[in-house]
Amino acid sequence: MDCVDEYAHTSFDLQCLLNSFPGDDECKQIFSDIDEQLEQNATSIEHCIKEIQKEVNKQCPDVQLQTATDCCEWLTHCTYSMSKSPSIPHGDLIKFLKTMQGLLKNEQSQEEMILDLLWDLSRQSNVSLPSTLSETPFHFLSRASLHSVEDHSSMDVKSMWDEIRLHLRRFLVNRLQSHNEINSSQQKIVLKNQCIRQLLFLYPESEVITKYQNIQNKLLAELLQSNFPSYSRDSHLDALAHGYQSAMLKLYSMIKEDFSILHEILASSSTVKFIKETYLDTVTEEMGKFLENFCELRFKENAVRVVKTSKSSSKHRGAVHALVTPEFPQKGRNLSLSLDELRFLSQLIKSFLELENNVQELFEAMFLSVKTSRNTSGRIVEKSNQEIIIEKPRPNETSTPSEQLLPVKEATLLDFGWRNAFKEVSLPMAHCITTTVEDFSTKILQQEQSERSSAVSYTMNLVNVQQVWQDSHVFPEEEQPKKIAKFCSDIMEKLDTMLPLALACRDDSFQEIRANLVEACYKVATAVLERLRERSKEVPSRAPLKNLLTVLSTAVYAFQHFTQYDYLMKETTQKPIFLVPVQRYQEFINTLQFQVSDYCIRVCATSILQDAESHHWDDYKAFYEGERCSFSLQMWHYFYWALHHDLWTILPPKLAQDILAEVLEKSLGLLASRYAQAHPSYKRTPQIRLDVTTILICTENMLWSVCTSVQRLLSPQEYKDDKIFKIHIHCNNLLTTLAILTSPLRELYKTFRHGMDESASDPLNSLFNQPLHWVSCIAHFYHSLLRTPSAGGLKAEGQLKLLLSQPGCNWNLLLETLLCNDGLLPRILLKSSKRTFHEEVSDTENNLSQGSSLIEAIFKVLYHCNYSPQLFGNVFVSYMEEEQLWDFLYNIPVCMESELEVIRCLRLALTDAIKGIVQQVIFLMSCGRTYETNLNNHSVPDCLLESIPKEWNYIPKKTRKREPSKGFTRLAAQAVSIVISKLPTVIACLPPPIKYFFFLSERKTSKNFIALKKAGLLAWNLIVIMCRIFEDGNTVELLTGVSLDRWSKEELSLICVCLESIMGEQSSPHQTTRKVMQSIEQQKPNWIERQLLKARKLSNECTFRAMEKSTVLAEGDTALELTEQKINTMVLDLCHKPGGSEYLRQIYHIMRLNEEYLKEQLFSMNGSEEKTLPIRPLKMTAMSVEDQPSAFNPFHVYKGFKENMLDQSAIMKWNWNWSKMLPNYLGLDKMTFSVLFKNRWEMRKDETLEEEEKVMLEHIKRICTIQNSSASDNTEEQ
Repeated sequence: MDCVDEYAHTSFDLQCLLNSFPGDDECKQIFSDIDEQLEQNATSIEHCIKEIQKEVNKQCPDVQLQTATDCCEWLTHCTYSMSKSPSIPHGDLIKFLKTMQGLLKNEQSQEEMILDLLWDLSRQSNVSLPSTLSETPFHFLSRASLHSVEDHSSMDVKSMWDEIRLHLRRFLVNRLQSHNEINSSQQKIVLKNQCIRQLLFLYPESEVITKYQNIQNKLLAELLQSNFPSYSRDSHLDALAHGYQSAMLKLYSMIKEDFSILHEILASSSTVKFIKETYLDTVTEEMGKFLENFCELRFKENAVRVVKTSKSSSKHRGAVHALVTPEFPQKGRNLSLSLDELRFLSQLIKSFLELENNVQELFEAMFLSVKTSRNTSGRIVEKSNQEIIIEKPRPNETSTPSEQLLPVKEATLLDFGWRNAFKEVSLPMAHCITTTVEDFSTKILQQEQSERSSAVSYTMNLVNVQQVWQDSHVFPEEEQPKKIAKFCSDIMEKLDTMLPLALACRDDSFQEIRANLVEACYKVATAVLERLRERSKEVPSRAPLKNLLTVLSTAVYAFQHFTQYDYLMKETTQKPIFLVPVQRYQEFINTLQFQVSDYCIRVCATSILQDAESHHWDDYKAFYEGERCSFSLQMWHYFYWALHHDLWTILPPKLAQDILAEVLEKSLGLLASRYAQAHPSYKRTPQIRLDVTTILICTENMLWSVCTSVQRLLSPQEYKDDKIFKIHIHCNNLLTTLAILTSPLRELYKTFRHGMDESASDPLNSLFNQPLHWVSCIAHFYHSLLRTPSAGGLKAEGQLKLLLSQPGCNWNLLLETLLCNDGLLPRILLKSSKRTFHEEVSDTENNLSQGSSLIEAIFKVLYHCNYSPQLFGNVFVSYMEEEQLWDFLYNIPVCMESELEVIRCLRLALTDAIKGIVQQVIFLMSCGRTYETNLNNHSVPDCLLESIPKEWNYIPKKTRKREPSKGFTRLAAQAVSIVISKLPTVIACLPPPIKYFFFLSERKTSKNFIALKKAGLLAWNLIVIMCRIFEDGNTVELLTGVSLDRWSKEELSLICVCLESIMGEQSSPHQTTRKVMQSIEQQKPNWIERQLLKARKLSNECTFRAMEKSTVLAEGDTALELTEQKINTMVLDLCHKPGGSEYLRQIYHIMRLNEEYLKEQLFSMNGSEEKTLPIRPLKMTAMSVEDQPSAFNPFHVYKGFKENMLDQSAIMKWNWNWSKMLPNYLGLDKMTFSVLFKNRWEMRKDETLEEEEKVMLEHIKRICTIQNSSASDNTEEQ
């Protein structure tokens, strides 16, 4: 039955659904499409069963099938030999075979024609041909002739048929061998699949597989010979290992190709057997030979070395005699391996492990895709992880229903015995690995100690941490160290090379190796931990604080390494192996973290903030005329940023922020306590105000670095146990000290003359208890980007500052920054990337590629922001408008050398969406080409047609081709129907951003143009891209792996014309097109119009829903929380997309490189008078986040402190609005107010006050119930 007839099944590509983010309407459309296709397939199957019933009842009178169940049971139990063929005279059969044999001998290039004819005979006329010499003759020979004594026609037929088969086999085998030279993997798979199917038509499966196995064995032998060189004394081990690794990759590609070729032809067990015998057993055997030679040479070298040593020492003669004994067990046991040799063997094992895992995944995918019925007669062996193996029933074996079989827990999916090849070296590896690991670790530790002793400085040598496990998700990036001690890096790097020896352990193999390696790792972990303890004790007596940070980072690195080892070995051990060292390192890390924080806080308390000159509050002279803050505060600021630099460059980001936040919080608590206890004189009171203001401004600048999210920055009250909330409490306490201690007495009297406000003391109602209260108070004088939610929250400048203040790339914060202010930052980056390759003439090609890569990164990131579809549309519509790219959008090409990057990204996004439709149409074309053109390309000679026995009732394809139902037009109609039927579902599965973009783009088009696009601009572009793909053979081959011939190109050209006619591009279609459209219209009236309207509706409804949701999210306090949750979802989705995290990282690096430029652009756009600054080229040089200055520069900090952050002389002139500020403290606790008020300069005994001031002072004292006892005052002052 042909795949192009009316019973052809339809399918739905679920991958497009999994990659999309459909809403309710889209899901309804998708499920409706699936239901419709299921109904169509069910109808087709039902019709097929009825046709089979008629055919069986006609050809097998003794079998009468009444129901579909009878038909299915008959198909399940029948064999091919049950079909009966008509009897024919001997002479007619011999004449047919002789004619066919003569054509093959005397004519050239007749093989393809003969194969097609034989297949067509078998399919149409139910002619079965013998496939082995031992089989009975053809079923269509008369039984009388078989029993004739002198009738040798049976042997003549068999000999002639064998000659024909042999000739055809040679032809197919030669073709099969030639296909190995094809570079295109997809094309090779298709052609090989066809050849093997043709061979299986002629010969039994076992013979075909054996022959194909021989062909592949020769190919594999060439590969192994060129990449598996034999071992010699002069061999370079690293070069050998590299050769083996490349050979394994090529080997896996061969396995993958053959798997794709065979798994649809053969049974699962046969496919597994072929792969195992052809590739896995062969490579295991070759590795065994290599290792045998390796051991032989190593044994001889060791024996010679021992003989030389024995000349100087007679004690070892017995050992020499034992070593030179040519017995294998003794040879293997006494083989000595060096570190380089162990590392080489480990690299070989790693290559085999990767090959084993890849093949295992390949087979698991095959077995999980196998569908079996409840009444299947095959045997099913299930494994606990749902792996399924299907075996064909053996002859004379009673079938057992699958539900009656007991599960077999230890079923082996893949028997890859490569470990057997390493048995000869397993004992030497086990014996040498412990001493080898101990030797190199001891040597590295001794080298570190010697360098330490000879060095002038005690600063430890640092190295950047290299990413070892690319696919590891045990520890996120924010928890991974940046720099560690060099000696630990060297040790762990060598341990990593030995790890495959332990990971290769399965059952009893490699058990001793793993045990010895684990034991060695324990000793190494202990030795490294002891060395780190020693180095931590040197701080601060002999080593700087930076060493303590290095020790902490190194301990985290070792802890994560051994935890990773545990994770990797869990599959075989089922229990943690490195539990003890991991716990010891965790305890050491906790101790070190406390030690770092405690040391920094003690330095602040006992050294930096001990400033006798600045804090001489009794002094009646102003400190530096009242125009500068205390020295200690400036030193505190320097210390903080020096610590910030070291933490940011060494420690993991999360740990660095935790330590810095704790130091800031504790030091602020200390400062708040000291200034609350200060009792200044009149001249020193302004200094208190200046110092507190300086602390608040410095804290505001520091706060950006320790907050990990906008929520923690703007709403710290939601994290009341958090250090950030405590920082705000200390800052509010400092501001309280400033207000009560330094405000003018007259203003204080006006506010508190009626007493304290008891009702305002409620913490929930007091403005003072709002964490960001202190920020709003200094915002009148100091331009802060930190704004409370009531003041509008963070703008784009604040988002950018928060993002770039982090110690690493915070994905959630980066995406939130890109989305804020309607994509303001992406707009600036897009404009500047355009400027990059328009203005920089000297390096145009480089700048073009860099600018294009940035455009692609922004496109890919915003394209997957499904919760903010309007952002993608607004950003890129404005970009298209500025660049005047609408003409390109209306006619997107398939591929151009000078294609604009935005158009290219749009084309790739839409191409990915329609890839399933293209593949289905091309599959339909390939079936149609096989059905319609095979005999046209190889026309059957008349002599051969005449020799075909009439009893077969064979109708040549030329005759059948005239039937209108099987024609060229009908195939095109089917293809057009596929495209139109899938169009609404494709649009439903597209991400919302792309639909919103095309919705906005339609508004930019002219009315005349829209009239032509009745399905909308999105559907128009999908159809146009499909047509361009069908017209471009290279793109078709790239997407489907199918090469188009002339017939297929003509058919696809007709399909393109029909699709253009549907979309209104073809005003007067030609006759063939009209026939196609009429055939579709006759079957389904107005169906095309309904489908196009459905596609447009799905696109527009998604857009309107996105606009409504964006409006709702902009209202209320819950919008921020919802947005934060959705941003996290979008980041996870984006990072799981191919290249998603790399796109985010690229944007982050460019933003970091151009920080100052972006700040200037944002400031100019958000100012009171918006002015446009000139667009400058972006710095596009790739730079890692860790590429920061190697040393802390205090002059840079001083410059920023003086120029950009704190103008001390200007602060003294600030005109505080006391009448607005002081009422906030009416609800202040009376005890707090009394203590602070008592420390005012007016309360000093030796101060001279005016009468009015005394009256106000006494009134406030009565309110606060302060007893003016001279005795107590004198006692306290003493």
